[in-house]
Amino acid sequence: MTDRIRRFLADKQPETPCLVVDLDVVEFNYRRMRELLPQAKIFYAMKANPANEVLARLGKLGSNFDTASRGEIELCFAQGVGAERISFGNTIKKEKDIAWAHQNGVRLYAFDSEAELQKLARSAPGARVFCRVLVDCDGAEWPLSKKFGCAPDMARDLLKRANDMGLEAYGVSFHVGSQQTDLDQWDRALAQVSQMFYALAETGIDLKMVNLGGGFPARYRKDVAPVEAYCEAVQRALVRHFGNRMPEVIIEPGRSMVGDAGVLQSEVVLISRKSANDRKRWVYLDVGKFGGLAETMDESIKYRITTPYPAGGRSGPVVLAGPTCDSADILYEKTEYKMPLALKVGDKVEILSTGAYTTTYASVAFNGFAPLKTYCI
Repeated sequence: MTDRIRRFLADKQPETPCLVVDLDVVEFNYRRMRELLPQAKIFYAMKANPANEVLARLGKLGSNFDTASRGEIELCFAQGVGAERISFGNTIKKEKDIAWAHQNGVRLYAFDSEAELQKLARSAPGARVFCRVLVDCDGAEWPLSKKFGCAPDMARDLLKRANDMGLEAYGVSFHVGSQQTDLDQWDRALAQVSQMFYALAETGIDLKMVNLGGGFPARYRKDVAPVEAYCEAVQRALVRHFGNRMPEVIIEPGRSMVGDAGVLQSEVVLISRKSANDRKRWVYLDVGKFGGLAETMDESIKYRITTPYPAGGRSGPVVLAGPTCDSADILYEKTEYKMPLALKVGDKVEILSTGAYTTTYASVAFNGFAPLKTYCI
């Protein structure tokens, strides 16, 4: 937690639950990534946190934006971001939205299937297209399924067809999984992708861009390597597999850009036990899976949580749960969490590194609970 967030919470005492985002941390993360990977164009994955203040700060810094819908593109336009700085990176798009984006100047599109390629050919003629391929996501705390991407051989065939359909076969993308902890995954993916570049070059198709996706981490309970180590691993992999034939490089950080910039403050609503001899207390917060902590599903993302009590005091094991009338609204039951024995109803707790994938996952009004309020400072 930054001093600015600490002062804001102390001075303003906002209603909970609420998310507070320190925009200076977002800017620092952006500048650091630019410094460590100077050859890469940053396309901020705005699904992580599309707050207007975040987009405005990154837009002024020169960031590009990875968008998933017409709504996200419109948010970019509202901040004065030009269409040339936007990638329509979702591989699942309505054709009318493709046509609208193309009419408004967006020229870079992702796809991973023949049907999507046909939509692009009909509604975005002349556009630059890149095909997303399936890669291994081992090591990711929030792994991606086979929902996105296709096999490399299919990708090669589709990219061959793209030019014939009036599109520009521009490049290849992949994603090694969100909150990736294995730095070797980029090397494995790029080994596969570079072979696609060389194979297509032999058929007369010269791809110009590789999109490395996201995967760069925020700081949760598990220790991760510093961002410097991630960028060094990516640099080594690019040089190893492309050498002097380096293509344009795109990265799509989201979690690493805004995750550590945010703190979610919550209030303890109830503390109970399920039996007289129950060793574990149940601690219910005023925020849960449906209020923004969806990434606790399967206890995948394990947030750091602080309380008003000094570290090192007497504590005991707890189950952490949200406030809604849904049995799925349990944050951590299998993962060991301990909280002070002195903790009481009404205490405020802070859930750290919650700047990414919280407000965007929050339900509109499940059980009548209001959407997660955000303060950008």
